[in-house]
Amino acid sequence: MTTGKADIGVYGLGTMGSALALNLSESGFRVAVTNRETDWIAPFIAEAGSLADRLVPEMSLEGFVAALKTPRTILFMIPSGAPMDAMIETVLPLLEEGDTIIDGGNADFNDTRRRFARLEGTGAHFVGMGVSGGEKGARHGPSMMVGGTDHSWTQLKPMAEAIAAKFEGDPCVDHLGPDGAGHFVKTVHNGIEYADMQMIAEVYGILRDGAGWDAPRIGKLFEDWQKGPLSSYLIEVSAAALQVMDTETDKPIVDVIRDQAGQKGTGRWTVIEALKMGQSASAIEGAVGARGWSSEKETRELAEGVLSAAAIPTEMPETDDLQSAFLAARILAHAQGFRVLSAASDEFGWNLDMARISEIWRAGCIIRSALLDDFAQAFRGELPQGHLILAPAMAETLAQTIPALRRVVAAGVSMGVALPSLSGTLAWYDSMRRGRGTANLIQAQRDFFGAHGFERLDKDGKFHAEWPALAREQS
Repeated sequence: MTTGKADIGVYGLGTMGSALALNLSESGFRVAVTNRETDWIAPFIAEAGSLADRLVPEMSLEGFVAALKTPRTILFMIPSGAPMDAMIETVLPLLEEGDTIIDGGNADFNDTRRRFARLEGTGAHFVGMGVSGGEKGARHGPSMMVGGTDHSWTQLKPMAEAIAAKFEGDPCVDHLGPDGAGHFVKTVHNGIEYADMQMIAEVYGILRDGAGWDAPRIGKLFEDWQKGPLSSYLIEVSAAALQVMDTETDKPIVDVIRDQAGQKGTGRWTVIEALKMGQSASAIEGAVGARGWSSEKETRELAEGVLSAAAIPTEMPETDDLQSAFLAARILAHAQGFRVLSAASDEFGWNLDMARISEIWRAGCIIRSALLDDFAQAFRGELPQGHLILAPAMAETLAQTIPALRRVVAAGVSMGVALPSLSGTLAWYDSMRRGRGTANLIQAQRDFFGAHGFERLDKDGKFHAEWPALAREQS
């Protein structure tokens, strides 16, 4: 066991905390570790093997804090919400000027902003850090999104860059802004993750229910896609999962898995915050809605025998069309996510760097894909209105792939196969590409029944029309 002060402390030896502690230790740092349930500590140290030489186990919070070099850096990997608030109040009296508390969980960025403000004036600092990549990422190289003070980042940076995933040598971690910036970026990352997973599931659904393909055949197609522009961790995962057989039934394992998907809330948070800022994230909204609908399995089983599909005969899309459609939809879903990030950056004064966020996501995280390098280049080039879809390279790719997305969505509608996220991206694209939309009628409706007023195209100001009285109003 090592002697001397530790470089960083990790409180919380659950799946993610244990993995990060081992990653830090393997990267050459001395790591103090402790846990609320102290009987977890000895087994963790025993399982660490040779890495235990750089671990400093402590049985009490006081001993844990005292074991750290000053200014201290303490990473808390505990449940978000009340446990984090309680921990702040407990640990704060033990801290000194310049010490940093890091919340590495999936926290609501609003809570992170509140906690950041709570520590202002205390001499201690608060960091909200989003960590993506799951257990394997945390152990061998996650993508990390940091929000906090410059002081905290100076302390954390050498350790964070050492343990982060690398993309061509570039660490997939950075200081993105103050207070809740890191946790908000992680929330939107998870929202995009929801959309990407749902759109892959929709392609699977149209092939399974529309074309009658079995799971291994679909998995092989996804495996082929992994070699091209759709290369991504989620395509790789899906390709592999679809080709695994269940040892009990000799069926594809996906065919014996119940069709209900849970959610921990980050996708919902993305949609809620997008709507609060007047933005649309229709691909993510569709994905969140689909998970909700999936939970109503008994209702769906009953409805299957009651509600007619009223399907219209149509040709099944070619696999090349499905590939191009998914490429278009993936670009649009990411563009929606980046637009939400841009709105939040303006709202909270974060000055988020979209190109850098794209780069942080290129390795280590769940949504890592070949496209993210293209997005980073697009954000660093010509970008009218700050919109990713208007970058020349993105607009050109969309021009080539949108026809396929139209064909796939049309086929799904005709066959009665639900495509909430794929169709949501197309609706958003068609809304954004039209200079004159239909909200003029909505303005007229609001003024008609509520005298809300409206703006005109030909002059500035707010106006009200003298609308005719309806027959029922006259009576």
